[in-house]
Amino acid sequence: MDNSHYSSQRKIDPSNRVSTQKLKPDFTPDDNNRVEIGPTQLAFTEWQKAGLEIPNLPTMRKQRLTRLSKYIKQRELAGILLFDPLNIRYASDSTNMQLWNTHNLYRACFVSADGYMIVWDFKNNLLTAFNPLIRETRSGASFFYFASGDFKKKDAKRFVSEIESIVREHSETNKRLAVDKIMPDGYKALEKIGFELQDGEELMEKVRSIKQSEEIKAMRCSLYATEQAMHEMKKNLQSGITENDIWAILHSENIKRGGEWIEARLMASGPRTNPWFQECGPRIMQEGELLAFDTDLVGCYGMCSDISRTWLIGDNEPTQQQKELYTEAYLHITENCKMLKAGVSMKELSFGGRPLPKIYQENRYCVKMHGVGLCDEWPSILYPQDYREGAFEYPLESGMVICVEAYIGCEGGTEGVKLEDQVLITDNGYENLTHFPFENKMIDLNLVQ
Repeated sequence: MDNSHYSSQRKIDPSNRVSTQKLKPDFTPDDNNRVEIGPTQLAFTEWQKAGLEIPNLPTMRKQRLTRLSKYIKQRELAGILLFDPLNIRYASDSTNMQLWNTHNLYRACFVSADGYMIVWDFKNNLLTAFNPLIRETRSGASFFYFASGDFKKKDAKRFVSEIESIVREHSETNKRLAVDKIMPDGYKALEKIGFELQDGEELMEKVRSIKQSEEIKAMRCSLYATEQAMHEMKKNLQSGITENDIWAILHSENIKRGGEWIEARLMASGPRTNPWFQECGPRIMQEGELLAFDTDLVGCYGMCSDISRTWLIGDNEPTQQQKELYTEAYLHITENCKMLKAGVSMKELSFGGRPLPKIYQENRYCVKMHGVGLCDEWPSILYPQDYREGAFEYPLESGMVICVEAYIGCEGGTEGVKLEDQVLITDNGYENLTHFPFENKMIDLNLVQ
């Protein structure tokens, strides 16, 4: 196990001497051989041409760690122990085989109340060295069955003994520890040696829910890159090709700009648009059908771009039924956005806004709105029929980012429409961060009046 402090081993100098290096527009080293992932020159060029402010990544990392440390102190915790890769990403802005890590928990991160951060990574690699806020990199956090076999209890006990030593060093007698998603053997071992365990998942969702200045810049950049990918998708949309052909463009364009991965394959055409939640496949699309999709895309800087659009395939005019479905979905987005502002309660959002017509209620989407950041996040704003008293009794706050969405399709219907915009909550209302246009020819102006 490597417990070394590795400042002397870093290839990227974290001291003030970094100012003498050539830097990228996000203030990371312009080093062609660096280990830190990030946007490509294509993305930087597009953002600068569009007049977007590019985030200062060293500042963003400090903002996140400061906010996390504040929450740890407020709850009088010794620290927080993280296994969820997205929580590790938030705390450390480091990532390593992130999708593999979602089902093989080999990475971990500890943050103390005073902001001392340790990351356990794969074997003895030092791929976190680009971020000087990570004070130590170690290995040996794995105790899932694939990695440990019948020694997983033994490996969990060893790791927990290490955590006990770290907590004692930084917090003396305080054994109040927040943990998010640890394997059962680790949880039991922590309890056995006297740790008072708190819900780290809830804490991290609250911490991540407010986006600070540089995160908002990063999100705007990620969304812009995603929308360029969507323009490429639409440009190539035609009858006679498969759903997968179009979906592959989204992946390709995301990666070309330095984006990272996509959480689902929610794209469907024609009769597969109803009911929703069918994933894209080899179906050959036909002229005059609808194509609906939800990006669910983790783009540049790990920021989620969660946009839904529905397009008509080909140059035909939409049918009246298609226009009615689309118009209802459009009105749900535009009218429900008007409720958004700091201070409005989540319960008001559930019961307010545009009522969903009875004909569409059976096939309603699982949420009316939801938070978004590094992925879909807290809170979930449910429809009135699904509301659970006490589950989401909080007000919106400035700095939250909310996705407003709707799926409109009759039970047993032939098609459906999915739309979604990503919106920043401000003191005075909201800012719609989504700029990809709706389909004017799909909107029935007689129904909008």
